[in-house]
Amino acid sequence: MSATAAPTTALTRRGLHLAQLTIAYNVVEGVVAVGAGVAAGLVSVIGFGIDSGIETAAAVLVALRLSARLRRGATVGVAGTSRREHPDEHDPAEPDPAELRRERRTLRAVAATFFLLAAWVTAQGVRALVVGAEPETSPVALGVLVASLVIMPVLAAAKYRVGRALGDPLVLADAAETRVCVWLSVATLAGLLAFWWTGQAWIDPVAGFVVAAFAVHEGIEAWEGELVEDDD
Repeated sequence: MSATAAPTTALTRRGLHLAQLTIAYNVVEGVVAVGAGVAAGLVSVIGFGIDSGIETAAAVLVALRLSARLRRGATVGVAGTSRREHPDEHDPAEPDPAELRRERRTLRAVAATFFLLAAWVTAQGVRALVVGAEPETSPVALGVLVASLVIMPVLAAAKYRVGRALGDPLVLADAAETRVCVWLSVATLAGLLAFWWTGQAWIDPVAGFVVAAFAVHEGIEAWEGELVEDDD
């Protein structure tokens, strides 16, 4: 293993561990959120739980691709260029077309989950406005949202650092999806608190529309492979 490949492999393995941690946390978060939302009749919290499922699916795709890289001794260099740790297998200065095609398919699958999330949040927001649904109090839902606000920013920042160091749009897309989860947590919690304080039920779905717009923006960037240039 070359001196250059060693830190890149370590970063790829770290990205894999972060994806696995995301999967484990979001499975628990999703089950608890959907359960609490159904019990309290909280559409926004049910939507938050479904978002956890979408993020889990995206993290699974990322973990599968990173695992495949490590098994084949392949990593990603600057601007998403595939590199191998064994020079006799492939010129490390040239992209591996097959590997890049697989990475692109996975990246677009991750992008599709952003659009699914945006569609769900928008549909639920419109439904809430039409039927006049009102959020209800749920200590469990509040606990899940607060926990997400503590844990998800840390995960997103760690993924972003790994993605930037690798120059990897796939890991950056995963980090962006985690950022969407953070904003969805903020919007859901703010909507619930604002309703409980003011009695204005429309605040919750409108906050969801803002999150949906953010998800669409991130999905377009992921689809076009532009997240690697994001300096946020």
